[in-house]
Amino acid sequence: MNINTKKLHERGVSLWLDNITRKMLNYGTLERYINELSIKGLTSNPTIFDNAIAKSGDYDTAIREAPAHLDSEQLFFNLAIEDIQRAADLFRPIYNHTNKVDGFVSLEVSPLLAYDTEKTIEAAQTIFKKVNRENVFIKIPGTTEGLAAIEQVTAAGIPVNVTLLFSDEQYKAAAEAWLRGIEMRIARGLYSDIRSVASVFVSRWDKAVAGKVSSSLQNKLGIAVSQKTYEAYRDFLKSERVQKIMNAGVSPQRLLWASTGAKDPSVSDVIYIESLISPFTVNTTPENTLHAFADHGQAEGGLTSWSADNDEILHDFRKEGVDITVLAAELQADGAESFIQSWTHLLQSVKQKRQKETEVKS
Repeated sequence: MNINTKKLHERGVSLWLDNITRKMLNYGTLERYINELSIKGLTSNPTIFDNAIAKSGDYDTAIREAPAHLDSEQLFFNLAIEDIQRAADLFRPIYNHTNKVDGFVSLEVSPLLAYDTEKTIEAAQTIFKKVNRENVFIKIPGTTEGLAAIEQVTAAGIPVNVTLLFSDEQYKAAAEAWLRGIEMRIARGLYSDIRSVASVFVSRWDKAVAGKVSSSLQNKLGIAVSQKTYEAYRDFLKSERVQKIMNAGVSPQRLLWASTGAKDPSVSDVIYIESLISPFTVNTTPENTLHAFADHGQAEGGLTSWSADNDEILHDFRKEGVDITVLAAELQADGAESFIQSWTHLLQSVKQKRQKETEVKS
């Protein structure tokens, strides 16, 4: 067991892997990460699957043998669901041991649905039924339309990973959507302990302002915004509404730090793990960042209570023309568009591979 990742877990942080590939499953890599690096869960997104399928031959046989009537999107979900099921089975002992706190894997609805509430609800229900695993989160973006879907999907009893959140305000809206869904289930007398995480993206803040602010402010915005979001999370956990649902047997939604791979080579490659250590949170990390933390990460510092210093940092960014609210909206929209581009490329790759395999067969 790696001592650095073990200490992180002892600090109350659940370390999840932000990657999945069929090769990782076939060669026991994911199982080794679970056993040796304290990995407690896994997240995926369209970019991850695009890289896994388009840049390897690991899925070619499955694509060749797929039923001819499936379109590219249906074929992709068949491939992804098989991977997600295998990963979920590996994490199931953790899910059981932690009483459903950890051991989850995540699969996202089509990013083309980011602004379509009804189709997102339908897709979430369809995907969750096909995956047929309790320890699976359906990822839904925290757009305005996504929030409405999150409420209804939660009310339907489906675990949700709310993705593409960037600010404390966006986080609070996501937490409220999940909470309303839980309260609806309680009011109906239904089983109500439907788990959820709210995924707040960190490093993209610093990438967005790189070279646009003073050198003294470089690589500080993501952590400052995260600190403010963490305060909103703590307030959420202490709120009367959350305590009431906890009294009904519901475990509250957890905060998840996403996009925690450092983009700037001039800073520590584990800055977004070391700086965001806080109990009852998740940090989902890229594979290279996981290895870096296992090698030289320190599980000592982390987030603290809000202070005047945090206010001053955000004030300095505002003085240099950074509107936090506006930039948060832009980052969410850009993130949605980025996933759409990955999705389009992914489906095109599946189509091209299918055509190639068909030619080989004939």
